[in-house]
Amino acid sequence: MITIKPKKGSLLIAEPSIIGDVSFNRSIVLLADYSSEGSIGFILNKPLEFTIKDLIPNMDANFKVYNGGPVEQDNLYFIHKVPELIPDSIEISLGVFWGGDFNVVADLIANNQIKEKDIRFFLGYSGWGSNQLDQELSVNSWVVTENVYQNSIIEKDYESFWKEKMLEFGGEYSIWSNAPENPSYN
Repeated sequence: MITIKPKKGSLLIAEPSIIGDVSFNRSIVLLADYSSEGSIGFILNKPLEFTIKDLIPNMDANFKVYNGGPVEQDNLYFIHKVPELIPDSIEISLGVFWGGDFNVVADLIANNQIKEKDIRFFLGYSGWGSNQLDQELSVNSWVVTENVYQNSIIEKDYESFWKEKMLEFGGEYSIWSNAPENPSYN
């Protein structure tokens, strides 16, 4: 399998070898920023047990909230694909945008002008210091791939996402697709 150099908008797929890492076991991370100073991303496939309404009671919506990563888990972040509706968004790549005016987001949700397939909320983010991600890549903690889903990544089914990628990679990865998440359950 060919792995690419990471860049803003790439996907990081956790190698099966990082079993036991509570934050990143079987994770798929969208890189929102990548530079020599550090990297930021959001875990796409780790839903939490609550919705946006649980966090912000005046938002009457049951949009899932995901664990974005172990950094600043008391802060809410979001990615979306509707920059024409949400001012001050920053394009990550391929029609995926990060952040913007949260008050506008709340109004859009209240007025049914934005759907769950348009936006994904996260508590926390994944962060790497200067060259930290490159070090993790050098010891094969991650496989880097292009985001072939473009902005439809926001509505991608989280439950089978990691397993799909293992099957797609083939070879030894296929075996891991059916392994239990916690090997002690085997």
